[in-house]
Amino acid sequence: MPAITNHLPTSELQALDAAHHMHPFTANGELAEKGARIITRAKGVYLYDSEGNEILDGMAGLWCVNIGYGRGELADVAARQMRELPFYNTFFQTTHVPAIALAQKIAELAPGDLNHVFFAGSGSEANDTNIRMVRTYWAIKGKPEKTIIISRKNAYHGSSVGSGSLGGMTPMHEQGGLPIPDILHINQPYWWAEGGDTTPEDFGLARAAELEEAILAQGEDRIAAFIAEPIQGAGGVIVPPSTYWPEIQRICDKYKILLIADEVICGFGRTGNWFGSQTMGIKPHIMTIAKGLSSGYQPIGGSIVCDEVAEVIGSGEFNHGYTYSGHPVASAVALENLRILEEEHVLDHVRDVAAPALKEMWEGLGDHPLVGETAIVGMMGSLALTPQKESRAKFAMDAGTAGFTCRERCFANNLIMRHVYDRMVISPPLVITPDEITEMGKRARKALDECYTQLKDRDQLKPAA
Repeated sequence: MPAITNHLPTSELQALDAAHHMHPFTANGELAEKGARIITRAKGVYLYDSEGNEILDGMAGLWCVNIGYGRGELADVAARQMRELPFYNTFFQTTHVPAIALAQKIAELAPGDLNHVFFAGSGSEANDTNIRMVRTYWAIKGKPEKTIIISRKNAYHGSSVGSGSLGGMTPMHEQGGLPIPDILHINQPYWWAEGGDTTPEDFGLARAAELEEAILAQGEDRIAAFIAEPIQGAGGVIVPPSTYWPEIQRICDKYKILLIADEVICGFGRTGNWFGSQTMGIKPHIMTIAKGLSSGYQPIGGSIVCDEVAEVIGSGEFNHGYTYSGHPVASAVALENLRILEEEHVLDHVRDVAAPALKEMWEGLGDHPLVGETAIVGMMGSLALTPQKESRAKFAMDAGTAGFTCRERCFANNLIMRHVYDRMVISPPLVITPDEITEMGKRARKALDECYTQLKDRDQLKPAA
């Protein structure tokens, strides 16, 4: 049968979608009744749906479309690569030019001695690789008992069985028998909601100290690695206090455990540097990458590995890999994406133009009666919704009710802004202009106003006891 075009009526597309397409992280029965929004095309920072609405994408897809939509250069590169070498694997002592070139370029961009790349198809796959890699590393070094990986509650590291176990989100762990053995979770550095009467600085030190306490409780000879996002993204854009990462680094160095920085969201310019580790002053042994590596134009991820770990892993056969590791088309597209980021000075635009404008707009929303905290680093930010600013109170109603209401008002005003429980988060394309940021602010404030009115009318502006 011929391919379905974008010209079918919206209702017919929604019916076909409901009949056959299972959506991720979705109650598909409820969505079938409501009908999915059908996105048909995109350009720059705007999406267009089947009803002709122009929607400002404040989330860059899923934190990934760093160079914006509609860059024909990436389509040209993909087509050329498909004609030349559409696929070959990197098993069986073979390689190909796109994977070689991309690995070399990533090593050039990565800090320190992070000079080696193990490719995957996504961040989830890459973090599964990391689990096996760090345990294999210690086994080769004669310490097979070092298998425990410490992560954080409310962290997101993917949704496969392995990466979902590394993450610390309770709703994910409630399905499918997660977490797998030897994964531990310590508390997150979320001062606004969990800091009580302590200063942010003291709270950051206290939460970092939980890593040392866990190491001592389990025994230093059992701990393989600590994994964390430089800034928690899907957990709500939680920016740790300034004292947190220096203390985490000190503890990892003291006990000689591997440090994995999950850069899937923070990497490739999101925080104003190539990697969030540079922004936060972290020196990891492994960095997880995906999303912004190709600006979402092709599925690709990987682990950037330091010299010492790569040398140990390379001393024997690492029985691990994926059919699409270093896929030639994905690698070629990613390489072209990195060229655009470099040659068009996108990181300079972030640091000098976009991030300052976004920060001014975002922090300006802090005067809204619903907003208790504005947090922003580079091109990722969050708003904490609260019924009572002074006490940083939670809502008396179920967590996420206010956030969902606000998200729906954002959608109604043609703005994509995500909610994580009662935090609203943004992560726009890095190429967004000051005028587009101003427009985003107008739509965000209108959505907040409408959310406030709805909550007030429902008598839902009550703080938890």
